[in-house]
Amino acid sequence: MEDTGKYGKRVAGHFEKLIKVLGEEYVGGEIESPFDFIEIAAKGLHSQAIENFREYFELSKSQAASMLHVSEPTLYRWIKADKELDQYHGVKLFELADLYLNGVEVFQDKANFIQWMQLPNTALGGKQPEQLIEMPGGVAKVKDLLGRIEHGVYS
Repeated sequence: MEDTGKYGKRVAGHFEKLIKVLGEEYVGGEIESPFDFIEIAAKGLHSQAIENFREYFELSKSQAASMLHVSEPTLYRWIKADKELDQYHGVKLFELADLYLNGVEVFQDKANFIQWMQLPNTALGGKQPEQLIEMPGGVAKVKDLLGRIEHGVYS
């Protein structure tokens, strides 16, 4: 049996899927924990990973740009120029892809999760999860709520 460390086999499979979603050729390393997001992003995550994320979750360019706190033309230029993302945007992309994969796992359906992201949520102060992830700390709050939903302690 393969040793998956403290994060376990299920999480290891999650990280393998994360690499596939962003593109193995663009990630350029293995992920064993969320701390690896920082190290890989510091080396430079290719901008094409944004397109892969966007296409996998059927997000518009406008949605992806908003989540990454950049304009749509900036996003277009990055991808067209084959730019390496700076560490901030690389880590943010990893966090977003991780959140979205986690959400699909919890809801067991991509469409249901995407719909949930667009609905106001009382546990998030009436904000849509999609709006909240654009704010500092928002990804962590939405991820925490997904964890509560997964474990039946939604409030």
